[in-house]
Amino acid sequence: MGHSTAILTLKNPRRDDINPVSVEALADTGSIYLAIPDHIRLQFDLDEHSQKEITLADDTKKMVPYVGPIETRFGNRVAFVGAIVMGDEFLLGAIPMEDMDLVVVPNQRRVVVNPLNPNYAAGKAK
Repeated sequence: MGHSTAILTLKNPRRDDINPVSVEALADTGSIYLAIPDHIRLQFDLDEHSQKEITLADDTKKMVPYVGPIETRFGNRVAFVGAIVMGDEFLLGAIPMEDMDLVVVPNQRRVVVNPLNPNYAAGKAK
């Protein structure tokens, strides 16, 4: 069926002197975190807060840096999230997608704001 992607704007909210960047991220509802390449961690001067053990697609486990915060924007939505640092591509996982109330439309291969809440993000808090 193909891959769904989203254009995100990323920024270090603690550093107004560093310009935001727009990136294309693979949307993966089976993943948890926002994943960024190391060059973005360096460019944004992000602090490493801890290490996370992640399980890769082939079921191997790997320790990776966990950094943040990162201001993540999509359309009229924003989330402040941590990110794992790995690979050379961007990955949009379930936590930032849920925080921004985004949905994946697989047959269109794209990510959209939740059509049930077009003007604001909604979620459960119970």
